[in-house]
Amino acid sequence: MQTKNVNPNITVTVRHEEVTDSLREYAINKISGIHLDYPKIIEAKAILDVEGGRRHKAEIILFCANHIVIDASTESDDMYKSIDFTIDKIARRMRKHKTRLLKRRTPRGEESIRYLDERNYQADFLDTLPEDVVDEPEPFFVHKESISLRRLFKEEAVMELDLTERPFVIFENARRDVTSIVWRKKDGDYGMFDIT
Repeated sequence: MQTKNVNPNITVTVRHEEVTDSLREYAINKISGIHLDYPKIIEAKAILDVEGGRRHKAEIILFCANHIVIDASTESDDMYKSIDFTIDKIARRMRKHKTRLLKRRTPRGEESIRYLDERNYQADFLDTLPEDVVDEPEPFFVHKESISLRRLFKEEAVMELDLTERPFVIFENARRDVTSIVWRKKDGDYGMFDIT
């Protein structure tokens, strides 16, 4: 019997539509039914949004032990489908995360560990700018978020990037004692640079 994720605090928020008891109960049952033996789910938030009457978006954020945050969102034509697809995304991400943790802990020969070269690129961007730059309108903040810098290895930062839908992760590099940023490239690889 599972005891790790029993009765996490679940908050369901519905935007642009009246919340029904069946929809709220469905979301709570689906989130409660996630069986993760690692990590322990401390709190869960579900944000259900209806845009334009046709686009139903479900976003679920799980706050877990060891400062692990798992978030996923899906958009479809039905809210129940969106909730199901989002739960499936979270389950896939957790299986992938758990597999990576198990692979890291299994002792193998030195050849199995793949070290990526860390390189710093410095470019002179002023020479590459066109001379006839057109003034564009001033951008404004749509969403502000504060983060705390955590001391991680680059492999841990990549695993954290896979757990969320964020485009990048900022962390303090435990190997090199500098602040680094890891992001997912369009071809599926990862990029990293240091802030000095």
